[in-house]
Amino acid sequence: MAGHYRILLGMAPGVGKTYRMLQEGRQAKSEGRDVVIGYLEPHDRPETAALAEGLEVVPRLQASHGALALEEMDTDAVIARAPELALVDELAHSDAPGLRHEKRYEDIQDVLAAGIDVISTVNIQHLESLNDSIFELTGVRVRETFPDRILDEADEVVLVDLTPEELQERLRAGKVYSKERAEAALQNFFRHENLAKLRELALREVAEDVEARRHVEPLEPLSQQAIADRILALVEPQPKSQRILRRAWRSAQRLGGDIDALWMHPDGREPTPEEKTQLAALRRVASLLGVHFLEERGDDLVETVRRVARERGTTYIFIGTPDESRRREIFGGSLLSRMVREIPGVDIRVVADRALREEEPK
Repeated sequence: MAGHYRILLGMAPGVGKTYRMLQEGRQAKSEGRDVVIGYLEPHDRPETAALAEGLEVVPRLQASHGALALEEMDTDAVIARAPELALVDELAHSDAPGLRHEKRYEDIQDVLAAGIDVISTVNIQHLESLNDSIFELTGVRVRETFPDRILDEADEVVLVDLTPEELQERLRAGKVYSKERAEAALQNFFRHENLAKLRELALREVAEDVEARRHVEPLEPLSQQAIADRILALVEPQPKSQRILRRAWRSAQRLGGDIDALWMHPDGREPTPEEKTQLAALRRVASLLGVHFLEERGDDLVETVRRVARERGTTYIFIGTPDESRRREIFGGSLLSRMVREIPGVDIRVVADRALREEEPK
């Protein structure tokens, strides 16, 4: 039987996730449970380090990346120790190259599969589907992400909350970073408007998680229920398609439907090296989000989309804002109007390119 998984979610570093994890671990130990620290990142915070005292620590795995010495959670050692509860910090962390898994959340899945309960921590900005929103908000592209399904599969997701003002006070007091680093942080990532938005995202994520866990019996037999929505996201080997994919996925979550991504491989032309790189990135995002990635050869996009939409039962199509070179063709009555005309009964949504807001109308 798999272990119980509890995730402590925060809006930003410094809200107290690790501290809360250790408090819960100490409480569990006082109740007679067998508790170990699988991995702890105290971030040079004395209060956090002090709270870890008295809890057994499983020795870390020594790893290296070139000349850099690294320490990772020793997953096999945690499983061999077989505690009742393991505390594992920073689930979105990327493991050192050459280890069994690429990400710590995968290590945690192994621990859970061994029947060990886990309490772990993560911040909202690491959620894969929010990657573009976080970049637009903060100007920082988060590289360490984790699939949204990890929150869905957890037994509990608990918000560790502070107001933006409280977090900024913690920064100024040197409780999150050194005071020199804190001043720079307050002018950048930790600006009040950023923290307010991050908090809103975290609150919304937990609220949606609670709503999704409610079990409501259908009022009608399944045969009488409406056909489920299904989204088809049209992507190209370009960076902006990752944003289309994430936006479409979040819409599918709200609709309670499934999602496919479609790239039409033009007949007679192989992808360039740069396009292959972008396709690999798109497939990675699709894999993280659980999106079905479809690749179809063809020379007529509308006909290809029409056929795939019919086969997959598509009810919504997401398409990105075209480049300047194709804008007149698409919006001047060619591609988009053909889609509306030749794919009836399917809603079509154009996903805006946020970068175009800074351009002057032409």
